[in-house]
Amino acid sequence: MTKETFGEYIRRLREERNLPLRKVAAQLDVDTSTLSKVERGERPMSIDYLKPLSQILKIDYKELQVRFLADSINANYGKLEYLEDGLDEVINQIKKNKK
Repeated sequence: MTKETFGEYIRRLREERNLPLRKVAAQLDVDTSTLSKVERGERPMSIDYLKPLSQILKIDYKELQVRFLADSINANYGKLEYLEDGLDEVINQIKKNKK
């Protein structure tokens, strides 16, 4: 089973809601071609667009952000041997910084 990429995920949500690509792109104030490239995995999504995109697609912001982070980390670092250890260290640093 192939895991859905973040771009495929937002395309599926957009299509399920019958939202034209051009309309979503206009609401995000990006070119249609830019959003199309994001959906095809040819261009990364800027984190600045996550909250407005969650509102446009009527999806929980946390869910969208988690999917974005998971896909980004996996795409960039998924093949690293010590990825889990690195992620554990990131979590420890975040917890330490919250204190």
